[in-house]
Amino acid sequence: MKVGFSGQLAGALTDSRVRMQDRPPPCPNCPGSNGPCPNGSCPNGAASGETLELDRSPPRGTWLLEFGAPDTASVNSASSVNSASSVNSAASVNSAASANSASRRIALCPGKPVTIGSGETASVRVRDRTVSAAHCRVSVERHGLVIRDLGSKNGVFVAGARVAEAVLGRAPSGFTIGRTSVVVRESESTRAKSVAAAIPGLVGDSSAIRRVAEEVLQAARCRAPVLIQGESGTGKDVVAQALHQLSGRKGAYVPMNAAAFPDSLADSELFGHQRGAFTGAVGNRTGAFEQADRGTLFLDEVAELSPAIQVRLLRVVEDGHVRPLGGKEQRRVNVRLLSASWADLNERVLQGRFRADLYHRLATLVITLPALRERKGDIPALCVALLERVQGELGPKVVTADALDRLAGYSWPGNVRELGGVLYRAGLRAPSECIEPEHLVLGSHKRRRAELVVLTPAEARELYELHGRNTSAAARAACVPRSTFRGWLERDGSS
Repeated sequence: MKVGFSGQLAGALTDSRVRMQDRPPPCPNCPGSNGPCPNGSCPNGAASGETLELDRSPPRGTWLLEFGAPDTASVNSASSVNSASSVNSAASVNSAASANSASRRIALCPGKPVTIGSGETASVRVRDRTVSAAHCRVSVERHGLVIRDLGSKNGVFVAGARVAEAVLGRAPSGFTIGRTSVVVRESESTRAKSVAAAIPGLVGDSSAIRRVAEEVLQAARCRAPVLIQGESGTGKDVVAQALHQLSGRKGAYVPMNAAAFPDSLADSELFGHQRGAFTGAVGNRTGAFEQADRGTLFLDEVAELSPAIQVRLLRVVEDGHVRPLGGKEQRRVNVRLLSASWADLNERVLQGRFRADLYHRLATLVITLPALRERKGDIPALCVALLERVQGELGPKVVTADALDRLAGYSWPGNVRELGGVLYRAGLRAPSECIEPEHLVLGSHKRRRAELVVLTPAEARELYELHGRNTSAAARAACVPRSTFRGWLERDGSS
């Protein structure tokens, strides 16, 4: 029986396979038949009303099951279920895996299902006492990799939910049996085309992330400005870097936080200055636009730009010319402008806090990033990717089914950035390679999200004084990045 999922977990699975209770198609071996074949000896003979799976053509390519467990997974060549030859063709240990690695890769081909368990009859044997003798069956079918629970004691978990049967998509995903985490990937040969079109840094296979990937691929080919919107921690800088890498532009990628510099330094930071332009200008300085010539300029926190800076920025965006502070001649620059904001710029325009003409220039193309709570099905893949980044420091770590369940039940106000911090702390607390629920330290669900906090400079100064003139403490109280809060203070004249 198949299990329905709530909205937060639905993204972890692909659409269920299409099955229908209907009359079978005419038998190709028995001319004149209409529906069930009357010939009992014909291999296509079927009783009326038999459940049929539509489109039985097997997918091409090889899949990889990567096991991360207390012990390694191995192929049981003496299995009583499959002959040695069939097992070797269905699943084989990847010899390229390092001898000291806690993960092992098993290759799985279409039409060659395998049984995973801890017993001697399992074709893929896992040395895990929490895994049943014949725990689950895995096969490559029409719509993806199908996992079926074989009545195990501890169950099969996908995105923290126990399932009787699940279909995993082509992109990296995973499931958990007992204390063993299994990551599903395509082999390098099968993924050759998808790797060429992959978005650097993006992780997940939810519909929301696939939409973002398609929009990034479309926008990367253009020169038009792109506005990237999303909550803090959703990966706006990752998307900006991917747009630059995929654009093929030869110049540099120059990121700048627009909230980090006050009005008095904005011209110098963006457009540069000449020696002697102001007190303290002891030499020439190249501005961000000239540094990004023939490349990409990324302006983060663009909603925090003051009206005066917005006017000067609009002129450059329109004609592509900059003049350094104190300079006499304008310089032509060829810059792809990317901007990002956690605030709704359209709402800022309606409030009169952001220029409509600049907004329309910056928002020629808009990419909106989903919050992590909207794509919780990507949490298993994100856990694998984030833990791989710190493996050199923390060693190999895997998240158990119970820990995944707790992660899936959290609201994640800090999104992927918060998940990375939670996993890092959990990895430090875990004495073994398994991360359990007690190792996870999650924040309060009642925490205000940063996108709801908008302070005037006067309000920011009042909060700053209330916290003993401690910028970090005041920024935490406002649930905004420290650089954003510092920008508010500098515009108010406080530092």
